[in-house]
Amino acid sequence: MALTTEQINSVKGRGFLRNRGTDCFSGRVLSPGTVFTVENMQDLSLLAQTYGNGKLIPTSRQCIEIPGIPFDKIPEAEAFAAAHGLIFGGTGPKVRPVTACKGTTCVFGCYDTQALAKTIHETFYEGWKTVKLPHKFKIGVGGCPNSCIKPSLNDFGIEGNRVPGRREAAYRIYVGGTWGKSTRMGTPLSRLVEEAEILPILEKTLLWFRENAFAKERLGMAVDRLGAENLEKALFSDEILTRKDAILAMEIKER
Repeated sequence: MALTTEQINSVKGRGFLRNRGTDCFSGRVLSPGTVFTVENMQDLSLLAQTYGNGKLIPTSRQCIEIPGIPFDKIPEAEAFAAAHGLIFGGTGPKVRPVTACKGTTCVFGCYDTQALAKTIHETFYEGWKTVKLPHKFKIGVGGCPNSCIKPSLNDFGIEGNRVPGRREAAYRIYVGGTWGKSTRMGTPLSRLVEEAEILPILEKTLLWFRENAFAKERLGMAVDRLGAENLEKALFSDEILTRKDAILAMEIKER
């Protein structure tokens, strides 16, 4: 069947990307907290055998893509996934799947990275799934300064740090990192933060991004245009939260 652009775009936002040269699609399945259970993998295998071409492909965002799903089988694949607690998604100008290193079990890990990633997934990937952003927004959760998950190359990066004289980790936050055609090291905030500050700072970052960035402009580009001090001022106060409803209701600015 010859697919129209409208048909292709209609499933892209649901996590299905067209396979080059075919009318089949790869469906992207997320792992809350970046962990798939044995049962998840068994269900993914059956899903791939039934609706795809039998292959499971790990992605750089720690998802699993199932290629070879015919367009007319996508609704059936979605229904199967939902019935087995699996989530298709992870595309479009919104919060993308959260990535995390194995700091939960790694001897160098300063805290439970997978637990934090799951909380962020539930709060911002799920909680903000209907919120359109100027561009994609990637979040990386790193357990220590070894930087295995490259938090500084995400729009919002979290890096655990050990602090002499205390048992609890402190956290370095990076904002505006990108990787690919345009590379930008994330700007580190001027101080380490406490665990309780992470989610509020992330929410304020998303609000600042939505309010200030142009359509198709990544966070790092907006930071370079308006100044890191402008963003940090918003992140270390609560003023922007008082305007949350208005910011979420506004239209994304065009250049």
